Amino acid sequence: MNNEMVGRQTKFVSYAASAAPSRGRLFAEPGCSMRSPFQRDRDRIIHSTAFRRLTHKTQVFIYHEGDHYRTRLTHTLEVAQIARSIARMLHLDEDLTEAVALAHDLGHSPFGHAGERALNNMMADFGGFDHNAQSLKHVTVLEQKYPLFDGLNLSFECLEGIVKHNGPVEEDKCPPFIKAYNETCDLQLGEFALLEAQVAAIADDIAYCNHDIDDGLRAGLLKMSDLESIELTKNILADIQTSYGSLPQGRLIYELNRRLITLMVADVVQETQHLIADANIKTQADIKRANQTLVQFSAPLFQELKELRTFLFASVYRDKWVMKVMTNAQDIVVDLFQVYQKSNKLMPKPWQALLAECDDKQKAIHICDFVSGMTDRYAVQEHRRLFDVTPELR
Repeated sequence: MNNEMVGRQTKFVSYAASAAPSRGRLFAEPGCSMRSPFQRDRDRIIHSTAFRRLTHKTQVFIYHEGDHYRTRLTHTLEVAQIARSIARMLHLDEDLTEAVALAHDLGHSPFGHAGERALNNMMADFGGFDHNAQSLKHVTVLEQKYPLFDGLNLSFECLEGIVKHNGPVEEDKCPPFIKAYNETCDLQLGEFALLEAQVAAIADDIAYCNHDIDDGLRAGLLKMSDLESIELTKNILADIQTSYGSLPQGRLIYELNRRLITLMVADVVQETQHLIADANIKTQADIKRANQTLVQFSAPLFQELKELRTFLFASVYRDKWVMKVMTNAQDIVVDLFQVYQKSNKLMPKPWQALLAECDDKQKAIHICDFVSGMTDRYAVQEHRRLFDVTPELR
């Protein structure tokens, strides 16, 4: 047998998501002879406008700072690859896992979490801004491609995964759009999502921890010697030294990330299998009503990850240079939001027409939809068009 085929998925476990039957879609559609419902979800997400815009949305570093830093799109692709690998090892539905992973950041604003904070402040009187809710809004309302419905008409399982991949949504913390949509399509907000969505969530953690090490080293915010004092990375670096001696930094970074991802994925698979066995999980209903997330890191690795995340937070995310850029980015988002509030005629004509008969709340929501959909590059271009001075993002 070809060794490349050994990992091929041959069967699902009893509690895996089932495309036949799926719970279906809000708008009934004929089945596809070539693709499962979850494959169609994945393909619709990839062909969406919001997905393409991720190319020029910030992960940590602004797009013009270097060609090799992660963008929101490359981050998403790394999450999807890791998620699919974990799903295969756990005998879950890879296509649903991939679809949730590909959609999980569709609602992110320009400039990453800085843009999200700015929009949340601007929307404080109208329910705030939440990128998970905005992801749901993109795939149910804002994408307008099909003749008979707005949105992408994704399967219930995919929508549920987008909304709840980080766990059940508490009623008192539920964003207004999710709450309103739930009245139309019951997403069972108080229950856990299927394992496929939980896998997408932990793949997000694995991806960003690893690529932020890489990008931090490239940016000069980290030194390899820093990582020799972090429990999770020091042993891997020692093993690499034993195996290869001194490597050029580019090769060393890649080998570190490769081994670290392998270690984290193996740990998740093993711990998840233990948790599933201990909870006697047999059906999807067992997963939804469990008393905890079932896709987890082991306790020892989780503690080591906390140390790594604390280090990255202090050294990368809260670096003075990064914070200065992000503060300027927040100012750009706030300026755009406020200028559109003063005059909707400054917006593209379709949006002007949409705002014509709105009250203040609905007007703010539409402006938020417009601004949150911007790429970093478009936001900067719009700011330069509308203002005499635009903050420098460098």
